[in-house]
Amino acid sequence: MDYDEYRKRGKEMVDYIADYLEGIRDRRVFPDVKPGYMCDLVPKQAPQQGEQWVDVMADVERVIMPGVTHWQSPHMHAYFPALTSPPSMLGDMLANAMGCLGFTWASSPACTELEMIVMDWLGQMIGLPAEFLHSSKDSHGGGVIQTTASEATFVCLLAGRTEAISRYKKTCPDLDDAEINSRLVAYCSDQAHSSVEKAGLIGLVKMRYIETDSQLSLRGDKLVEAIRRDRQKGLIPFFLCATLGTTGACSFDNLSEIGPICREEEIWMHVDAAYAGTAFICPEFRHWLKGVEFADSLAFNPSKWMMVHFDCTAMWVKNSQTLHRTFNVDPLYLQHENSGYAIDFMHWQIPLSKRFRALKLWFVLRSYGVEGLQAHVREGVRLASKFEEMVHSDPRFEVAAPRHLGLICFRLRGDNQLTEKLLKRLNSNGRIHCVPASLKGNYVIRFTVTSTHTRLDDLTRDWSVIKETASEVLAESHAPIQQQLKKTMLAETRRNPVFGTSLLLANSPMSPKVVDGSYVAIFDNKDIITGLCQEAGALPGRPGPKQSRGQATQPQALRRRVRGMLMSGKQYSLDSRMDIVSTMANSAEGEAEDHETSGERWERGCQTPSRWKRSASMVPTGPDDANVAHLMIDDVIQEDDDESDDSDERYHQRIRETVARNACRKCGNIVWVK
Repeated sequence: MDYDEYRKRGKEMVDYIADYLEGIRDRRVFPDVKPGYMCDLVPKQAPQQGEQWVDVMADVERVIMPGVTHWQSPHMHAYFPALTSPPSMLGDMLANAMGCLGFTWASSPACTELEMIVMDWLGQMIGLPAEFLHSSKDSHGGGVIQTTASEATFVCLLAGRTEAISRYKKTCPDLDDAEINSRLVAYCSDQAHSSVEKAGLIGLVKMRYIETDSQLSLRGDKLVEAIRRDRQKGLIPFFLCATLGTTGACSFDNLSEIGPICREEEIWMHVDAAYAGTAFICPEFRHWLKGVEFADSLAFNPSKWMMVHFDCTAMWVKNSQTLHRTFNVDPLYLQHENSGYAIDFMHWQIPLSKRFRALKLWFVLRSYGVEGLQAHVREGVRLASKFEEMVHSDPRFEVAAPRHLGLICFRLRGDNQLTEKLLKRLNSNGRIHCVPASLKGNYVIRFTVTSTHTRLDDLTRDWSVIKETASEVLAESHAPIQQQLKKTMLAETRRNPVFGTSLLLANSPMSPKVVDGSYVAIFDNKDIITGLCQEAGALPGRPGPKQSRGQATQPQALRRRVRGMLMSGKQYSLDSRMDIVSTMANSAEGEAEDHETSGERWERGCQTPSRWKRSASMVPTGPDDANVAHLMIDDVIQEDDDESDDSDERYHQRIRETVARNACRKCGNIVWVK
């Protein structure tokens, strides 16, 4: 493609994008496809010769759009907003043409300097203290654009860890870094995002989850008690992630209480305001920021609510030297004549390079202005309050948590299964899209106003869909007992519109995180199941991957799920395989011990990843191996007579054949065995 054709095709692309966004209201928001749908629509190999651009674009509607969840749709209410806008798209168009890699000031001075300016603008707009700004006199802090809020949390945890180790070595110089690190403990609330947990895992530190109050807020008294107990155990508290606008219910931790505690205890306090941070542009919402002066760092996502498309996370620190001490590498080929005088953002982040993200943020701030962005936020909050009124108007529903900003959490009154069934039914018809959360044991539907295209009549239409679907669910719940207990094979659900695409994941109903049951990755690697079997066998009684923190195992629900999955004859996601193998391994544990004690030793040298070598006893090779899989699954089948008909021999035989097919007795590869 030469530049003459690029001019033509570029104009066509702008027209296509504008038509797409203007007509997005008419598209099905949630795709009606199954995992792997695209494999039959595209060739198995890349083309040897270049294709015509018209053929490439034709495949956008044929191949891509059928599998797109339309995040800009006014009927998209899942997760949090992920907005875009024309100025943002134009900014990235220009940045992509420049192709700057802004790792140092010298690699592209405009890239670095514009980022410093827009981060100061943004910090002033949300009311941050001056010590977080680049331009403030005597300030050691400043802002940087990270990829995601998850990355920002991890960066700040690592910086806090560096500071804690350095501080502790001054009083205990004989201890090495690894020994101090093993004593470090971080804190977050039980409503914190899963990325905080992941940051602790990667950072190799302990993470303590603190129970929130009735308003789902982390309070000072609970934090003080947790710190006291950990210090008694010889641990070193060093980091706390406070959340302003939690994922589950958009609740807010109490910074004015926990901030002074963190300062007194020399704990790095990071504030995660990924969604709610945009709202602080409006002065009436800044009361949640009270106590931010005690924070060491703060981050939020303009890529959520500010109409700056992903990726763009704004992160500020009070003392950038802590980032330098954590991430500073200075090879000769990256040095320049202004090193030490100008900011090199490679010392503020995990990657070396960075895109020119500041350009799209600059375009948005200048195009809408502070007042335009404030009006945008206020309209979203107004629409959310209107939807809350709709929920209150129907006595069958209840609002499960106080509404803050643009998120409403609601549920059907009664058993959790009613709300779960309602959500699956809503997602299956594709007219609206929502995801669940678990709040203090209640399964709730999260409904967020996410689109710049949303109008009140869109919400009225969506509420009518919800009420209509709820009537169907409640009518079925009052059906005769015999009809309710009728067994439905999983193979039938693939043809049955009353089951949503999140069926498998939703069979574990109580999760502390927002569950996306829409996307199930297919893993065909035959070694995965081997390793998982061995991992599960090495850790009997280990909680399954869908089990929430602190919850007891629910064997009946899990085993029902395993039976259905085995009956379907399909390959499932990594999480689903974990459920299968952990259940089978636990059921077969006693039998496996009998095999070993009788002299039929299981081979322990199977070729598996090194981290699973210690668990190779899960792979049988003795003369009675053919019965092992049957012993495993028989225990699953017979776990309770009221849910499985032992006289249905064909049902049991198909399960045995499926298990035999999926587990080679020597190496664990997936094979067909009859």
